[in-house]
Amino acid sequence: MAPRRGRAPLRRVTAVALKLPGDPATLIESTRSAFAATYDASAIAVGHAPGRVNLIGEHTDYNGGLCLPVALPHRTYAAAAARSDNRIRIASRQQPQIWAGTLDEIGPGHIDGWAAYAAGVWWALQQALAPDGVELPGVDLMIDSTVPLGAGLSSSAAVECAVATAALGLLGEPLTDSWRRRVVEICMRAESEVANAPTGGMDQTISMLAESDAALLIDFRDGAKHPVALGADAPALLVMDTGVSHALNDGGYASRRRACEQAAEILGVTTLREATLDQVQSLDDPTLVRRGRHVVTEIARVTETVDAIGVDDWDEVGRLFLASHASLRDDFEVSCPELDLAVETAVAAGARGARMTGGGFGGSAIALVEPGVLDEVAAVVAVAFDKAGFKAPTTLIATPSGPADYVRL
Repeated sequence: MAPRRGRAPLRRVTAVALKLPGDPATLIESTRSAFAATYDASAIAVGHAPGRVNLIGEHTDYNGGLCLPVALPHRTYAAAAARSDNRIRIASRQQPQIWAGTLDEIGPGHIDGWAAYAAGVWWALQQALAPDGVELPGVDLMIDSTVPLGAGLSSSAAVECAVATAALGLLGEPLTDSWRRRVVEICMRAESEVANAPTGGMDQTISMLAESDAALLIDFRDGAKHPVALGADAPALLVMDTGVSHALNDGGYASRRRACEQAAEILGVTTLREATLDQVQSLDDPTLVRRGRHVVTEIARVTETVDAIGVDDWDEVGRLFLASHASLRDDFEVSCPELDLAVETAVAAGARGARMTGGGFGGSAIALVEPGVLDEVAAVVAVAFDKAGFKAPTTLIATPSGPADYVRL
């Protein structure tokens, strides 16, 4: 399956509406208003954090590898006010019920479901501040989001980082570079220990450290981070949310991580970043061979993608996208029929390349599409989904955007 060179005439079909990110100032105000209506009180700060789409480098973060995400313009907003007691209440405009508990009930093993991502941050922040003698008060939170849920676009990390920045707003702490990096660690701890989702840190890193108009090359072996400008001539990044449920704590993600750790242990390396392709292909277990082969080749594809972007070779980037998708589908086995159909149809309709993005098992695919044919490609994918009997996909444009922040009201 090779990316199409040039544009072929496309059959005109009904345009597909794109999911818009909304105006941040308007959404900050509406979240503040929802807080007041829910709690009959005034919010003091609103934190806001972006979702992300990963251009390439999937399941490489926890293997000490490379990845290349961009922050979405779609954001999660968290309005907050401190309480005079140890109660914590969490409301969301995307959820029907308010979660309520105490500061003693938000640690590992005490909370599950959607509220764990917000409450877990409060717990992890408590743990981080305790050595400095700082005690977090109880809190009321109101959350709203334009990041699609369960789409592999880091809606969970967006919640975490929005809550963390709201907390810093309550404390009056400036969002220095040091605090941004500290928040990454706090939110990673919240997600792994409270929400029980063993992710590798890419999502929180891009949410806190993104730069507008650039992807962020993250090296998880040494912690280095470098912006990669995409340039004015870059194709648009069309995101196609398949609507297939995506969860990081259902066991599939954890089993892939365990397999990678097992392969590294057998090979006598710290992570698969230190392994060669020949080494992983020498393993006796065919499953470990496939998992390791994906990781080693995917890390190489990240480097090749950065090089291609640097010379505006978007056809090469498209080829690398397709190779990444094939590896995730065949070696890492985290794709699904809906993701495969989105990738194949987008390329046949004129995209330079496409791939699934995120942890897999559902979620979204991305495609490199020239702006002039965005509507047509999105519409052709929607028609293909309808013919296959799949739920209509949701589409959005991933314009590289800035990092999390907060406003005091």
